[in-house]
This record gives sequence, structure tokens and C-alpha cells, in this order.
Amino acid sequence: MAQEWTIKEALDWTVGYLERKGDENPRLSAEWLLSAACQLSRIQLYVNYERALSEGGREVLRGYVTRRGAGEPLQYITGEAPFRHVTLKVRPGVLIPRPETEVLVSEALALLPAADKRVAFDSTIEAWEGDLLKAAQEAQEGAADAQDSSAASTAAAAEAQARLEQRFDAPIGARLEEDASEDPSVSVPETPESSAPDTAPKCPMPYLVADLCTGSGCIAVSMASERSDVRVFATDIDDKAVTLARENAEACGVADRVKVAQCNLGEALPPSALGRLDLVVSNPPYVPTAVVAGLPEEVRGFEPALALDGGPDGLSLFRLIAPWAMQALKPGGGLVCELFEEHMEEARAFALSCGFADARIVCDLAGRPRVLVALRASEDAEEGAE
Repeated sequence: MAQEWTIKEALDWTVGYLERKGDENPRLSAEWLLSAACQLSRIQLYVNYERALSEGGREVLRGYVTRRGAGEPLQYITGEAPFRHVTLKVRPGVLIPRPETEVLVSEALALLPAADKRVAFDSTIEAWEGDLLKAAQEAQEGAADAQDSSAASTAAAAEAQARLEQRFDAPIGARLEEDASEDPSVSVPETPESSAPDTAPKCPMPYLVADLCTGSGCIAVSMASERSDVRVFATDIDDKAVTLARENAEACGVADRVKVAQCNLGEALPPSALGRLDLVVSNPPYVPTAVVAGLPEEVRGFEPALALDGGPDGLSLFRLIAPWAMQALKPGGGLVCELFEEHMEEARAFALSCGFADARIVCDLAGRPRVLVALRASEDAEEGAE
């Protein structure tokens, strides 16, 4: 009969084994692995020191420890990673979320006005995606019908179209209102009487975000979970990343506010969204090719090169993202991008050359330059410049 192992004995053995294998933080790694194997929190481990591991738990732990001893990242072994206020699924083949990217989320959210907690945002991103197209079609149909009706009906159709454009073209921070009916689109009145003042309940428009190179979906899911008034179009070129991002959106309860699509950068965004986005956010591949070879084996040997290698200077993808964002953002919108620390000034200069009115560099938690925040000028400023 196999000798029983208590949690304490298993922890001590695991720490010693990983220490001999060169793990930089053997106790932390041992706690993570044992917690996952026993399905206990790290605190629960220490208050259950004398509990015996089941045979199944021991087998799971052995497999985990063997993989960790070979250098595999803890997050891939346990299948999850904490990120801000959520816990995300992670899998080999998709980049592991990192604390530096939490700074990107903070900077992006800081560009939005404070959320109005009195308002319930329950419209889905699918509803918004069809809203503009459907409303525009109804406005056109109403205008055509109005040619054979009274002048008042024609005026009402024009007014509805104007309301539609106002709702979607306001700069970031504007607290516009939309009809909070079961059908959120703006319908064209059929008779002069229906153009009476609208007394339906009102709610602000959601803020629209594009998350390019979403990976695990950590940015998109975090933003949608922390702000109920945010809708995110998340894209990635890799099918494994797209599948995982969708799973994370579902698991975190924001699948109705995060739409994930497989495409190159922003190619899959609906045309109705272009020029009307409040934010474009991205954590693209940004490690210079020559630097990739010098990354720790835990990163270089296990995480996907597609999500790491950013070309000769790490800015290859950024040079595509910045001009696209300039066209996709509404006046006053912002681009927030995580980039390689040694080439932040080049990225800032490039953003300004693309037409952004302002660009600043933000340091990560370790004090290294990491996040670029670039703002498109407001509509008044752009008109003044002309």
C-alpha cells in the first residue's frame, strides 16, 4: 500500500524538487501546483496541512510537477491565470496574460467618463452592430414613402436620420441618449402625429472598442466586465486564440458584450463601426526579432512566436494599427497600445505622424516604458485645423 502524503509533505517535496530543477520561485510554483491538484486555494493549503492527498490528487500533482520541472509555464499547467478582477482560461498556443497588460486596461478605461451606475446597459453588441444599418434602411424607406405623403412626414424622416447620425458620431465622453425600447433602432414616423416628442425611457449609448490581437481576450473581457457600458469587437488572426477568447468571454459572463472574430487586425469589423469607435486597444506582437532569441526558455520555448515576434524593431504590427486606428476612431477617440520599452519614442513619433493630436508614454508596474496612449483631436479641433 502506498504511503500517504499530507499536504505539508507534498508541498515540501515539491519545493525541493523544483529548487533542484532551477525554478526561480520554487515555493510559489509548488503552492500553485498543489492548489490546482487539490482544488484548494493557497490559504486553504496552509489550514489543511495535515490532510492526506488522495491517490488521484497525487497522480495529478506528479504530472504537474514533471511538466513544471521541464520549464513549462505554471499558467499552462493549471489552465488559468488571474488578470485584474477576473480569472481567465489559458492554453498552450496562446500568449499568457501578464501584469503589464493590466496597465493598458487601466489607461484605456481612464479615457472613458465615469460610468453612470443608475443606468442599466443590457443591449448586446449584436444589437448594436445591426442597429446602424437597420436604422439607416428604415430612414431611407421612410423618406421614400414620405414623397407620396405629407411634407410633415418627410420632415419627420429627415429628423430621424439626423438623430441617428448624432447618436453614433459624438466624440468620446459624450453622454448621448438612445431609445430604450425593445427595438433599439430609430424608426421613421409614418404619420405627422407619430413625430410627437418622445417620452420613452432614455439610456446612454454604449462605448465602442476594438481590441486587435486579442489573444486570450484578457483586455476585451476585462473592459467589458468592469464597464457594463462598453461593447468590444475583439479580433485575432489565430484560430486557437479566437476559440479561447470566446470561451473566456462566455465564462466571465460578457459574451453578449464581446464579439470575437478571426481576421487580420480590424478587417472583420462591420463598416458601420469605422469612424465611430471610442477606443482602439491592442497588445500586438512587439518583441524585436533579435530579442526573441534571448527571452527566457519558459517564454521562448513554450509561448507562440506568432504572439511575440514584432519584426526588426518590434513595431511592424504597430505601423499597421496606428493609421487604421486613426481612421476607425471617432474625433476625440483614443488608441492604447502595449509596446517594446526601448522603442516607445519611435512609436510615439509615428503615431503623431499618422495624425494623432497627442501621444504619451506610460510606464508599467516595474517602471519601464510600456504603454502608448494616443488621442485623435476632437471634431472642433479638427475643423479649426482645416
